[in-house]
Amino acid sequence: GNVASGTPAGHATVPDAVYYDVQCESCHGPGLEHVEGVGQGRIVRPLAKLSMQGTGNCGDCHSGAHQPFAEDWAQSRHAVLDDHMITSASCSRCHEGRGALKQNFNEDVNFQEKETADAYVAITCGVCHDPHGSGNPSQLRFPITSQDPAENLCMRCHLNRDEPTGSRITPHAPQGGVLLGQAGWRPPNFAYDTARIYGTHATTRNPKLCAGCHVNQYSVVDQLTGEFSFTSSGHLFRPIPCLDATGKPTADKSCEYTVSARSWDSCTDAGCHPDAAQAALRFNGSRNLMKFFADQLWTDTNGDGTLQPAPADGGLLATVKANMPGEWTNSQVLTPAEGAEFNARLCGDYGSGNSDNSKGVHNPFLCQALLTESIAYINFHYFGSTTPSPAPPDWITGQLGQKFTTSMHISRTPPGR
Repeated sequence: GNVASGTPAGHATVPDAVYYDVQCESCHGPGLEHVEGVGQGRIVRPLAKLSMQGTGNCGDCHSGAHQPFAEDWAQSRHAVLDDHMITSASCSRCHEGRGALKQNFNEDVNFQEKETADAYVAITCGVCHDPHGSGNPSQLRFPITSQDPAENLCMRCHLNRDEPTGSRITPHAPQGGVLLGQAGWRPPNFAYDTARIYGTHATTRNPKLCAGCHVNQYSVVDQLTGEFSFTSSGHLFRPIPCLDATGKPTADKSCEYTVSARSWDSCTDAGCHPDAAQAALRFNGSRNLMKFFADQLWTDTNGDGTLQPAPADGGLLATVKANMPGEWTNSQVLTPAEGAEFNARLCGDYGSGNSDNSKGVHNPFLCQALLTESIAYINFHYFGSTTPSPAPPDWITGQLGQKFTTSMHISRTPPGR
């Protein structure tokens, strides 16, 4: 396959087994100039691309109706480069491809974009997958089944700030911590045992953890002809994506959480939920339950995402901020009000780009415990009240089909616990 640039090579020209599969030149291009330059003082390095721009990248092969990895990825948040995040070392470790490889995945390999200082790259295929092979399925750089956050591929980034520290009282990519039951601010005498999770999405029923729901592949057939239409690669990374008229997952996030508007295959394929209707019912029940409790702490009346003193916003924390604004001014001391705000943002439905954003689904048992205990402690600490948190109305518990409690059932024991 060592031919001039721009001409067919390898198995495409010589259908011999020695050229079969993906060879070096499939990604790096023809190596003739490199070979001819050896000893001539003009070594040409045929570096592969990390970016997905143009051609000569993973999308050359991993695209099309049968495996639209590139097309799905292009609509995901992994394909987005945020200008204010790509130059900061603390941000680029998750928000920029080169930074993620070097800082977060311990890789310092050569590729075209490494040669240019400002050739910033999104979180492309080569960031999570090692094209030279690995011991993990799909050539992933880290396993997706590990319950150790430091060793789990997704949690290398999606477990950043899952509890408040100092002046940093808003969650930031806390999904892994919520899923594993270790996230949130713990009010005094908090009774939830975070070493065990009661029947949620980190049990043995979902061994792939994050990827078990967020990377779901399935085929779609034409409803009229019954013939193959396309394959969903799961690389939108949306567990219940909105669908277009043909049933194809889209980048839209605004559709209703109904059986017809979204795909619920990630919920039903593993056998966890019997059908889409039950999955949708449980999802909406969890969302309504978290909103019911979070609103008691903070109702973002004007929808600006900032906790305002009452009466601009509602809830216990808005009242505290109106009467005791100093609870938010000392960056060296974490106050109960700040901790409770963290929990409300963590488990509520405020649309924050950096929060958990699962509407409690990642771990409804933990989230209910965090919110109800926060309500009780804020009432006691600031208002001297020992009134327990009000129970959710029957229509919400009816959606859930069960009552979330803080009682424990051993389903997962993290390493070292």
